[in-house]
Amino acid sequence: MPPADPASVDGGPRTGPVPGGAFHRFMDAAGRSGTLVVQPRMGFADPARMRAGLLATRDADATTVGTLTLDSFTRVGDYAAAARAAAQGHPLNGYPLVSMPVATTTGLLDGVSGEDFPVQVRHGSAQPGRIVEALIDAGLDATEGGPVSYCLPYGRTPLATSVQAWRDACRTLATLRASGVEPHLESFGGCMLGQLCPPSLLVALSVLEGMFFRQNGLRSISLSYAQQTSARQDEEAVHALRALASEHLPDTSWHVVVYVYMGVYPETRPGALALVADAARLAVRTGAARLIVKTAAEAARIPSIAENVTALETATSAAHSARRTAPPPSTGIEEEARVLVEAVLGLHDDLGQALIRAFARGYLDVPFCLHPDNAGRTRSVISEQGRLEWSDTGSLPLGRTAAVHRSRRLTSSGLMRALQHVKARYDGPADSLARAS
Repeated sequence: MPPADPASVDGGPRTGPVPGGAFHRFMDAAGRSGTLVVQPRMGFADPARMRAGLLATRDADATTVGTLTLDSFTRVGDYAAAARAAAQGHPLNGYPLVSMPVATTTGLLDGVSGEDFPVQVRHGSAQPGRIVEALIDAGLDATEGGPVSYCLPYGRTPLATSVQAWRDACRTLATLRASGVEPHLESFGGCMLGQLCPPSLLVALSVLEGMFFRQNGLRSISLSYAQQTSARQDEEAVHALRALASEHLPDTSWHVVVYVYMGVYPETRPGALALVADAARLAVRTGAARLIVKTAAEAARIPSIAENVTALETATSAAHSARRTAPPPSTGIEEEARVLVEAVLGLHDDLGQALIRAFARGYLDVPFCLHPDNAGRTRSVISEQGRLEWSDTGSLPLGRTAAVHRSRRLTSSGLMRALQHVKARYDGPADSLARAS
């Protein structure tokens, strides 16, 4: 794949030396060369298996970064339960970073993590303070999440509590800069609930969380967008994300990370890998710098190391067949996202307080999200063309900016069909081939 225009891959400054920080340096170099970096969501409780997974990721036929995905006990702050499970050999769905001795974690990373293979911690916590302290103690410098995106989808932690916890965590992470390390933080805002959230809201949330990180001391940031139901709509959304990031994060080093579809996943191996390949092509066409993959086992169980490697290499192969393309004609995604961002910024100079007020007033409102601090008045539908569109905008300050399709309100059966839309589209051809054989 020929190098892309560096300015189209990473929005950050390109002058002067690149500061320290393994993840930051690695992504900066990848952005300069136009190479798509692929990354698994891999996490295992056993340190030996976690090390083996990182080594397999590093050695895959792809340009990769590693992941320590943490377990569910750690996500909700039950570190004692995570420690008991690890000590007794009970299975966990991730690595219990906070509950592991620092020497154990540094040992599994020794000879694996470094400038040529940085490792990011992924967790899902609304209150990540202990996690950030533990990753710093282990010598790591990158993580992800956000005050909204790691609060509303995952529990009932009050949004105000999450905002304060994430403010503190950002500032703790930012202290690394005093030692010459540039820490990196990725917003999960483009992945809210995984599915059925119209692209303009995903873009706005990702930009707002990036601005929150910036306000609380961070200068190396990534903005996320999760593949949805329409490739053309997704392309427009990623370009909108880039445009707004350029305006609102001018003095940071930032890049875009695309996620393979985060909703109900195809059950067939051909369907699952085809979805991965399409996400990789989306990333390349839109100039994204990094792709978070999923595997052919995603619908059924925690994937094996080998299945993760297959997904990484499938994505890389597909990326080599794609080229950067011009943005598609606008259907209003950037305009909607811009209105949402500007409305939130007008609520308070402190972005944390602005986010809290925005959800209280319904200026931000995630469809089908049951969190108590979410108004729950917005709804979406999948159009006949496969696009994800509003059927009710609630109190979103969109006015006539948004096209609202009130005649296509979802019924309960329609909601179930919408949730299965991507799975059915990708599993259908595979099932037909299986029946034919």
